[in-house]
Amino acid sequence: MKKLVTVSALAIVLGFSANAFAKGGFQGPQAPMGGYTGPSAAAMSVAEAKELRDDSPVVLVGKITKSLGGEKYLFTDGTETVTIEIDNEDWNGLSVSEKDTVEIRGEVDKGFTSYEIDVDSIAKK
Repeated sequence: MKKLVTVSALAIVLGFSANAFAKGGFQGPQAPMGGYTGPSAAAMSVAEAKELRDDSPVVLVGKITKSLGGEKYLFTDGTETVTIEIDNEDWNGLSVSEKDTVEIRGEVDKGFTSYEIDVDSIAKK
């Protein structure tokens, strides 16, 4: 009899927990956190970004015009283009097409013969 009561109580607790989790009530370590919402760094042009040193922070506004395969894309601000790299987890569920204007934040990744922007975050404008 004790086992039946224990199992029943456990089933009820798990049922409530599953229901809370399904409704977004779980606030564990994976839950998104808030942050600063005030003014931030101003956007720059691709040409300006190309003049910056390796690892310099950048903010660009424009369009992703083409997938280059993997996590690399072609980005334009309407005047110049640059290769950008967006890790899969940095999309955060966002879907964009070549028609959408986006703001990307990241840093310059310069090599001996290559130049690209390593994107940390992306948002539709």
